[in-house]
Amino acid sequence: MNPSREPGLLRRGVFWLLLLGPLFFLSYGLANSHTMGRNDVGSLVFAWESRMPLWPWTIIPYWSIDLLYGLSFLLPRTRQEMDRHALALLTAQVISVSCFLLWPLRFTFERPELGGVYGWMFDVLMGFDKPFNQAPSLHIALLVIIWTMFARHVQRQPWRWLMHGWMALIGVSVLTTWQHHFIDVPTGALAGFVCIWLWPHQGRLPWQQARLAQDTKRWRMALSYAAGALLCVVLAMGLGGAWLWLAWPAVSLALVALSYGVFGAGGFQKGADGRLSNAARWLLAPYLLGAWANSRLWTWRHPQANEVCDGVYLGRIPRSRASFSGIVDLCAELPCSVRGAVDYRCFPALDLIAPDSALLHQAADAIERLRSSGPVLVCCALGYSRSASAVAAWLVLSGRCSDARQAEALIGKARPGVVLRHAHHQALQQLGAQP
Repeated sequence: MNPSREPGLLRRGVFWLLLLGPLFFLSYGLANSHTMGRNDVGSLVFAWESRMPLWPWTIIPYWSIDLLYGLSFLLPRTRQEMDRHALALLTAQVISVSCFLLWPLRFTFERPELGGVYGWMFDVLMGFDKPFNQAPSLHIALLVIIWTMFARHVQRQPWRWLMHGWMALIGVSVLTTWQHHFIDVPTGALAGFVCIWLWPHQGRLPWQQARLAQDTKRWRMALSYAAGALLCVVLAMGLGGAWLWLAWPAVSLALVALSYGVFGAGGFQKGADGRLSNAARWLLAPYLLGAWANSRLWTWRHPQANEVCDGVYLGRIPRSRASFSGIVDLCAELPCSVRGAVDYRCFPALDLIAPDSALLHQAADAIERLRSSGPVLVCCALGYSRSASAVAAWLVLSGRCSDARQAEALIGKARPGVVLRHAHHQALQQLGAQP
């Protein structure tokens, strides 16, 4: 037995399979039966899909997801990881089946008669799976969750590349077996990533850290991003066609809005290693691209970090660790790709929002500890606000400056353009009350 695995996981995995298996067949079958009796089932098909080839052999990877579904329960190392994996699979089922009932779509291609083993496999499949339940593809949603699990645990080469190749083939097979139209694929992927965002394999769950924002500035930011999401939805629905891809930035901006209004920095799911969760990277990809471009445009004239004093530097989030022995990162929305033997500490804070005094105290303590081993970079997206307030906290708590105003003056001299507003000064004034 692997000593790194908690005991009893095999029994727990079997329990989940015995629960999820019958529930899947029951709910999926009932949704099929209900939709077959409706006369208002439409379809959403792009013209180019008529050229989609039928590759009968891809029924093998299509069917293989059933085997991988079961094998995925052998991989978790903790009860928490096992339970959250199962709950993600269950949530994907609930989302997809609910959509099948509320907004049913029909697959419109007529598959020709197929003989041999492949034909038999198609016949077995169609005995259960009818062409009525399309978007979001439950097959794709489950694939995203299972793929994420395998990617986390299969690290050795060449097995890792073989795993990725086979998973990708499963994704393609939903089209080449003529089981789904294209719209089902991105919507299924969206459902899958939402599920693993809701049930991350470690750390706190999103709703466990959900609190309605008390800060007016956070609500203004939330409403701004929500308005952007709504605009993308209106354009996507009104223009159709390729404009439907605007649904992706709509989801991305909506999640950012929820993070400002409810979830806080935890909505970005940035880990202690500086990486965003797999789900956050995909769901937020359009926003992340814009945030990264914005950070580079604002700092392209001044990309380098500046030493404030005693080996503590202030700058934008780095692409590599450069010559620093330690990094203190206050950016929630952008990943920090730490490379080499660098001591990294992450204290995620929302962009344009002043970090609270407790977080500033923790960041200041980390700066002081890391400084003893060499130069330290304190960073955020631009290196002008969140990270500057952390350096100011360190200057005040370490006695290098008598108050926030003096700290701001010292920082501004080292890095012109630093902005510490009233909210930052309030947080800094409350540092004395922190333990």
